[in-house]
Amino acid sequence: MKLNKLTLSAGVAAAVLAFSSFAAQAETWKYAFEEAMEEVQGKYAQKFKEVIEANSDHEIQLFPFGTLGESADIMEQAQAGILQFVDQSPGFTGSLIPEAQVFFVPYLLPTDQEQLARFYKNSKAVNEMFPELYAEQGLELLTMFPEGEVAMTTKEPVESCADLEGVKFRVMTNPLLVESYKAFGATPTPLPWGEVYGSLQTNIIQGQENPTFFLYSTKLYEVTDYITYAGHNNFTTAVMANKDFFDGLSEEDQQLVERAADEAYDYIVEYQKGLADSELKKIQEAKPEITVTTLSEEQRKCFKDAAADVEAKFIEMTGDSGKEILDQLKADLQAAAE
Repeated sequence: MKLNKLTLSAGVAAAVLAFSSFAAQAETWKYAFEEAMEEVQGKYAQKFKEVIEANSDHEIQLFPFGTLGESADIMEQAQAGILQFVDQSPGFTGSLIPEAQVFFVPYLLPTDQEQLARFYKNSKAVNEMFPELYAEQGLELLTMFPEGEVAMTTKEPVESCADLEGVKFRVMTNPLLVESYKAFGATPTPLPWGEVYGSLQTNIIQGQENPTFFLYSTKLYEVTDYITYAGHNNFTTAVMANKDFFDGLSEEDQQLVERAADEAYDYIVEYQKGLADSELKKIQEAKPEITVTTLSEEQRKCFKDAAADVEAKFIEMTGDSGKEILDQLKADLQAAAE
């Protein structure tokens, strides 16, 4: 009887030890992004969280825009290891990683969403070259994905570059985007996102650009009167992990994080099908008097002509490294088109 008790006690102790060891491995990971929970980055983050939590004992805490500050704040927190994951557009990391500004060379990216989905998934530049550049900044690049064609919203109609002359146009804090709107004829005005609605409302700025879903969810159509599709860009975002954190994970957890990033990518590409059209319809229902224009090829000519100057400026800013990435991106885009 005494032996049975000893055996039972030893078994209980082993079970408790095993449970404690398992519990000690469970971690809470923090993930911040630049949009609201129900916007595209938020939907991606929720899918990422779902995959991690369904296949491990880890927990993901999500922090949508504004909860931890502006874009610059969450990037600093990710680099410092306060955040384990961050989703941020190259538009804001352009100063940190100059080559990432390539995504803002006008008319480089197509408007075809299926071609873009293939491009980001298979691109050598995205999946092999950029990770090295992000690693130099203490970041593990997990994926990049598109969020839709960018539209200009303004207070006056835009049918040519001449219509942007003198327009204070908000851009992200991205040197190449500043050069783009200079080339388009506008007066580029870098502003953090939190100041955009109020600045449009008070006429400090008269225009800005964003994907269609974002125009609706943030109600930017309330403070502008014209939506213009010039076909000049598609919004790109990047999901990253703190590199020291990622490198310190077990091989199993690293594979899980990569799996979650891949599954969330496939989910968000599917989720966005038809999203721009449905959100534009909602804008038109909410504000019937808004004018929506898709520029013709003739109307786009001045913007496309300006794109060559912006591309040259990108190479000037980034040197051989930038040119190599630009050339590879063009080859990758061609492969995705085929």
